[in-house]
Amino acid sequence: MDTRQPRPGVCEADALPEDVVLRVTGLCKTYGGNGRDARSGVVKAVDDVSFDVRRGRTLALVGESGCGKTTIARCVLRAVEPTAGRVTFRTAAGETVDLSDLPVRRLRALRAEFQMVFQDPYASLNPRLKVRDIIAEPLVIHGWRDRARIDARVDELLQLVGLRRDHANRYPNAFSGGQRQRIGIARALALSPRLIVADEAVSALDVSVQAQILNLLLDLQDALGLSYLFVSHDLAVIKHVADEVAVMYVGQMVEQGPCEDLFRRPLHPYTASLLAAVPKPDPSLRGGPRPLAGEVASPRNPPSGCYFHPRCPFAEARCKEMAPAWREVEPGRSVRCHRADELTLLGVRA
Repeated sequence: MDTRQPRPGVCEADALPEDVVLRVTGLCKTYGGNGRDARSGVVKAVDDVSFDVRRGRTLALVGESGCGKTTIARCVLRAVEPTAGRVTFRTAAGETVDLSDLPVRRLRALRAEFQMVFQDPYASLNPRLKVRDIIAEPLVIHGWRDRARIDARVDELLQLVGLRRDHANRYPNAFSGGQRQRIGIARALALSPRLIVADEAVSALDVSVQAQILNLLLDLQDALGLSYLFVSHDLAVIKHVADEVAVMYVGQMVEQGPCEDLFRRPLHPYTASLLAAVPKPDPSLRGGPRPLAGEVASPRNPPSGCYFHPRCPFAEARCKEMAPAWREVEPGRSVRCHRADELTLLGVRA
């Protein structure tokens, strides 16, 4: 029997608000273990994570490498099968479906409504196909047969992402990294999805090109009403694109809230430490908390109590013994910390 309690602000699937495109509830993903002892070698890659992605808005998942961000993204798309939890999606027709329990045949038909932009623009494009065929592939898979209609759609998408129509007849090796990512974005948009999952979509690009791609994503969101689940470890990128931010640590969500509020006044010591680690070009803004000591906890053998307590400068005895509950401490802001109500943590100064 499932004894998990609903997260603050998270309703049942049949009560999904009109403005919510995606709701993830109690998502878990474990790897390893043997048939005799379920605890043997088990890695909790994602541990009871819940969040909403709203229509026309961006939720960013942020945290150190290995914290479970990409695993969450893949579970949402069913590229990886979740161990437990629900992934509820509102279709364009207004139907609410649980993607985590959907038959494969029906899931394939729904994939037109949620697509992914991959991290590596070099590895994610087939070098043997021309750009026209790369962008047209999802159209063909979903039943488009009229070649003239397909070509017209490809030309429209190329212009939408800032490329020329004649680029359609070239191979991926003729393009820079930023142009290749534009091609990947065009492919993701081919079937007019409602939700885009962007997994470190700009981390492989030069900084100047990153800004161009981020601005393109924001322009497309405004023009097409897209919702983004944006995965990144770069807080500067997150601040530029996100409406809401969810901070991950060792598979758990430790803080969630509106982007501006979270950057200005973090509630969890780990969030404050991430913000303090952001490079500051202005000497007058340097200083503040020192970088975290110690190593990230292992998801195979996490610490007792709060997973963050071995590295936390504010840890108490209860932090070592009792796992903190995920709770809403003020409207729209939730945290997993015993001392969130009493700590005053430094954020990013204007």
